[in-house]
Amino acid sequence: MEEFLMDKSILFFATVIIVFLVVVVLVIYLFLTIIALRKAGTNLEQLAGGLQKIANDSEPLAEHLGTINGALTQLHGGLSSVDKHLIGIAKVLKLV
Repeated sequence: MEEFLMDKSILFFATVIIVFLVVVVLVIYLFLTIIALRKAGTNLEQLAGGLQKIANDSEPLAEHLGTINGALTQLHGGLSSVDKHLIGIAKVLKLV
């Protein structure tokens, strides 16, 4: 009987130690998670600030996009014409 009580007390202390270790590991894990989330929050604030700066800096471009698009359309037309001429030359020289 005495041996049974001794086994019970050893099992009780082993259980308490294991539970304590599990709680310590969970506390450390949660603490590290809190630190990671705070760092992520700081990074997100910096990212949001950078994106807002990009939006503010690129806002004046909107009024010039029509002009740029028109110029690129003209350039495309000119380059397409040059391409057709080069294809014609390649056919005459029998390169194609």
